Amino acid sequence: MKILITDKMAQEAIDLLKESGHEVIFDEMDAETLLKEIGKYDALMVRSRTKAVKEVVEAGANGNLKVIGRAGIGVDNIDIKTAGEKGIPVVNAPTGATASVAELTIGHMIALSRHISRADKTMKKGEWAKKKLKGNELNSKTLGLIGTGNIGKYTAKLASCFEMKIIGYDPFISKEDMKKDGIEKIEELSDLMAKSDYISLHLPHIDPTHHIINKEMISKMKSSAFLINCARGGTVDEKALYEALKNGDIAGASLDVYESEPPKENIFSELDNIIMTPHIGANTKEGQIKAGTVCAEQMIKVLDGKDPDFCVNRKFL
Repeated sequence: MKILITDKMAQEAIDLLKESGHEVIFDEMDAETLLKEIGKYDALMVRSRTKAVKEVVEAGANGNLKVIGRAGIGVDNIDIKTAGEKGIPVVNAPTGATASVAELTIGHMIALSRHISRADKTMKKGEWAKKKLKGNELNSKTLGLIGTGNIGKYTAKLASCFEMKIIGYDPFISKEDMKKDGIEKIEELSDLMAKSDYISLHLPHIDPTHHIINKEMISKMKSSAFLINCARGGTVDEKALYEALKNGDIAGASLDVYESEPPKENIFSELDNIIMTPHIGANTKEGQIKAGTVCAEQMIKVLDGKDPDFCVNRKFL
């Protein structure tokens, strides 16, 4: 069968697809070309650049398309409902980037706490700003996780090495299951916001989570608290966050994801109490290999007539 890959992918994933006997074509098509060509392929494999919108899915369904694979976790760039209604499974790789994103989250927490970005800038300017850069330990602080799935749980595991107290808000995971991972379940998001020294998001961007961190929720935070988002843009109201940082209502924030990527206008550029990275959470050699190969394995299962382990639109099929 013919598999189209439209975003850069780990060679290990491409090799796995070829070894399974399928023809693999890599072509970074633009939206118009993809819409025109997708019906010729049995499978589509993407990362975050390609948008498999409704029209693309329908065009594929009218042709040969049997499966869409997302080499990563988030599937907000794929119309999973339309795909399901057309009988096309959408598979992903929820375990591929777990360690990579969790490690970046911890890295952001340390960088915020110890003013690493500001220290680096001042040193390169020839300044010795030691007295201005007194930081905080992670040890004994409270980490609030918003979302305690694979990445949230692994972040908790890493944070426990700093002897942090870990609490979590996740309506879909029971108190007992959280406890197994060393996380105390908090029933109300506002309570988590008020109790935490560090707040880290680990959830998808869907309608119910859009601006889940808004002006009201930010107002619940301690003035000494930090907000970290290495999950998905759109879950944090950036204008509300900007105002809180500018006014000193919270100590700082760290973002790897944004409402618009790349940001059309960087409203945070004037602020010293925020660290920004360009959506590099899953961007490690190991993470890309795992995300690609796990996704490839799932796609091969579907093409072989087997049930995939990670199907995000099963309820629509």
